[in-house]
Amino acid sequence: MMAYHDREWGVPERDDRALFEKLCLDGFQAGLSWRTILYKRDNYRRAMDGFDPARMAAWSEAKRARLMADAGIVRNRAKIAAAQKNARAYLALRERGRSFSDLLWGFVDGRTKVNRFRSTGQIPAETPQSRAMSKELQGLGFGFVGPTICYAFMQASGLVNDHLVGCFRHRAV
Repeated sequence: MMAYHDREWGVPERDDRALFEKLCLDGFQAGLSWRTILYKRDNYRRAMDGFDPARMAAWSEAKRARLMADAGIVRNRAKIAAAQKNARAYLALRERGRSFSDLLWGFVDGRTKVNRFRSTGQIPAETPQSRAMSKELQGLGFGFVGPTICYAFMQASGLVNDHLVGCFRHRAV
């Protein structure tokens, strides 16, 4: 967890595929601790075909059944279905010539929103931007992208900097 915090969390990400993976992982995290998903991240990458949207979009019923039997990931039928749905929505977005990164970063006007929280109690679970992102993504066909999931995703992907001002990473990211 410390290495993830110190090296990854909150670092601005602009790569479409990396953002897609992070969004899917945040969807799998819903209702669970991030620690659970982080410790299974390599298993997810293996099971989810490297988060390749084209391969995920083409999953068969047999593939989804194998995923439900894979003890290396959280076996939740709705979340697995949402991951496939997200892959299809991602591909449809790309087919329309839209960048996933540009879409997502548009909710913060293209640059990291730097917050100046002094305690974790000040950090919101959702914001107007995460609600807008959620609504847009749902309208595009994405699933497991509620406002709280979107805010956690925004934090992880560096769209917002929610490192506390006393944290050495606040200035770094």
